[in-house]
Amino acid sequence: MVTHTIKVLGRELQVKSDATPEEVAEVEALVNSTLDEAGIALSGADTQLVVILAMMNLAEACLKARNQVEEQQRTLHSRIQTLLSRIEVAAP
Repeated sequence: MVTHTIKVLGRELQVKSDATPEEVAEVEALVNSTLDEAGIALSGADTQLVVILAMMNLAEACLKARNQVEEQQRTLHSRIQTLLSRIEVAAP
């Protein structure tokens, strides 16, 4: 595990991760972008509300991605079963 320095909400933080520096930078950029978007939506709101909205937006995106992956897995499983059935019927 490697320690990385990131900056979020103007604060430098030390985080430990097995991710590459590029991956950590990508996460940092996503968090900061989401916080910026929430800050614009809640102009003048306190930091805690901005962070809560940002977390809700990230959680929503995460759940949507998870549901898409699960749906793709179900589709692939169904296709595999169909192909296996066809192979069984075609086998002598």
